[in-house]
Amino acid sequence: MNIAIVCYPTFGGSGVLATELGKALANKGHNIHFITYQQPVRLAGFHANIFYHEVRVPTYPLFDYPPYETALTSTMVDVVQNHAIDILHVHYAIPHASAAYMAKQILAKENKTIPFITTLHGTDITLVGRDKMYSPVVTFSMMESDMLTAVSSNLKDETYRNFDITKPIEVIHNFVDVNRFHKKPVDAFKKLIAPNGEKIIVHASNFRKVKRVDDVLDTFLLLNKTIPSKLLLIGDGPERGRIEQITRDCESCAEVKFLGKQEQMEDILPIADLFLLPSEYESFGLAALEAMAAEVPVISTNAGGLPEINVNGYCGYMSDVGDVEDMAKNAISILKDEATHRLFKDNALAQAKKFDINNIVPIYEKLYERLIK
Repeated sequence: MNIAIVCYPTFGGSGVLATELGKALANKGHNIHFITYQQPVRLAGFHANIFYHEVRVPTYPLFDYPPYETALTSTMVDVVQNHAIDILHVHYAIPHASAAYMAKQILAKENKTIPFITTLHGTDITLVGRDKMYSPVVTFSMMESDMLTAVSSNLKDETYRNFDITKPIEVIHNFVDVNRFHKKPVDAFKKLIAPNGEKIIVHASNFRKVKRVDDVLDTFLLLNKTIPSKLLLIGDGPERGRIEQITRDCESCAEVKFLGKQEQMEDILPIADLFLLPSEYESFGLAALEAMAAEVPVISTNAGGLPEINVNGYCGYMSDVGDVEDMAKNAISILKDEATHRLFKDNALAQAKKFDINNIVPIYEKLYERLIK
């Protein structure tokens, strides 16, 4: 099949999933055409049947804001016309679904039928899409999609709760390439971070308020009083500067390292002993799943779709949002002895295998085939 994938090219979960899906489909022999405003961060190296089409937005003095959605629509039309595209798969509703609808209508005038799937990822539904300035367009675009999918049952329920739509939504969970993340940790790398055998705690996010990075720091400080540890904060975003300033003023500032954006998470996660994700809301929690694939137990909140992947007391623990004392207590209970830690590590890997890429990608393939027929 010739498949066009429209996504954001950034470190966010929707862009990561879309890129990994495209790469997996390409490995199975499909031709994949990515359409976005810059090359996706996870799209590294040469792939014979993966193509990237940049959305170029001309600037004119007339426009205070460049019309990206219009340029995206035109790029979709061009790619479909010139590369025999069978199906469009757009990730994140805004503005990709509405642009896909416009492209479909333009192509229909030229006797070209192109079905499109919209995959809902989270804040396009729970935050941005609910804004009264966007809600009517988002609702219309979802209803006009040939198929709607959501990355968790929780997100499906949130969509029905917040939007007046009657269209069926198929849940296809996010996935992880277990083989990619399940690596033997590099001892020299681990000793460089923790020279005295300290436990390595990791958090990765886009440093937005919803991620509650303050709680990561507070949980770590409580944990570090009992179990000597190092904290690695991976990612970047609007909250990073404030968190860095708070860290400088705390007693364990030397134990906290900011690594910024990292593309090769599969090289970092295997050295970790525990992953912290105290988010106020996660539609799924892809970062936690990637940690599990690297045999890293997860301490998270019980918010959103996290209960669908983090099984309490099995591969990690969940706490109420903001309950840093409980998160620290649970972290200590996992790290208190090697036997307990080993059990949780084994269980984390077993849980991740349920969401392995080889289990999920065929579901998308069948969906494509169904719509094309």
